[in-house]
Amino acid sequence: MIIKTADFICSNTQISKLPPAEKPEYAFIGRSNVGKSSLINMLTAKKGLAKTSQTPGKTQLINHFLVNDNWYLVDLPGYGYARISKSKKEDWDKFIRNYLTKRESLQCVMVLIDSRLEPQKIDVEFCNKLGEWGLPFVLVFTKADKQSNTKTDQNIAKFKKALLATFEEVPDCFITSSENGIGRDEVLNFIDGVNATFVKPVL
Repeated sequence: MIIKTADFICSNTQISKLPPAEKPEYAFIGRSNVGKSSLINMLTAKKGLAKTSQTPGKTQLINHFLVNDNWYLVDLPGYGYARISKSKKEDWDKFIRNYLTKRESLQCVMVLIDSRLEPQKIDVEFCNKLGEWGLPFVLVFTKADKQSNTKTDQNIAKFKKALLATFEEVPDCFITSSENGIGRDEVLNFIDGVNATFVKPVL
């Protein structure tokens, strides 16, 4: 897939105000410091499209980016380390759950995992939630340039093993680096393939 255009469309905290569910969309989510904004900017080849921050949990809205006037890349709030109140966290959780389970045009959840770490309980639990909700997802391992290929492969193998405790098979996995573009073609080609089978929902 060649990215010709990538434009910010809107930020929302209300499902009712999202763009019409007429184009395929892909939700990107992960722990608060997993490098999500950098990955989005790398995939779209548009530096600064998604705002990067040194403060975990900066994304507190659902951000829609329209790519090639054809599909939406959706930036969801990170889970984990954000310093927010319990009530605010509960609001976020409900908001994200409503989006993920009720968005008719959502094609796949792209779960971002820090490739430098052994399986984190919070990541495994989130994947299990997606399984319970019957949502298709893939694993996108980030920051692969920060360590050896051997270490990355070892951590991915451990994560797959952790998922096999509850899943019959693990989803597709992609190894990426925002620094040097590793995995960009693979992720975009995956999205391109799913887009080819997209059928506009009857709302």
